[in-house]
Amino acid sequence: QVQLVESGGGLVQAGGSLRLSCAASGSIINFSSMGWYRQAPGKQRGMVAAVDRSGKIIYAESVQGRFTISRDNAKNTMYLQMNGLKPEDTAVYYCRVVEPTTNPSIYWGPGTQVTVSS
Repeated sequence: QVQLVESGGGLVQAGGSLRLSCAASGSIINFSSMGWYRQAPGKQRGMVAAVDRSGKIIYAESVQGRFTISRDNAKNTMYLQMNGLKPEDTAVYYCRVVEPTTNPSIYWGPGTQVTVSS
């Protein structure tokens, strides 16, 4: 089983920055994919950014050029650097990983709140 804990959320003014972290309970080397998702009130949860084991990265169009995802295998941690934050970025941010050697293979963290004031 995999346990994930997000941190780094908070309240920031528009234009500001935050860095989210997602720490895993064990090695992340075997994770085939790691990603950040977000869910705003009344909206469905959607993908923000994801990185696979080969290093291929994808971003949602709404965050392209402002957010940067990275993973540090040595620290078993994934990050999301968020710059140029906008009020519409306000949401609960979740990390999600795919560990193909376990059943279930998809794990979610409990989430961290990001609030951007105008």
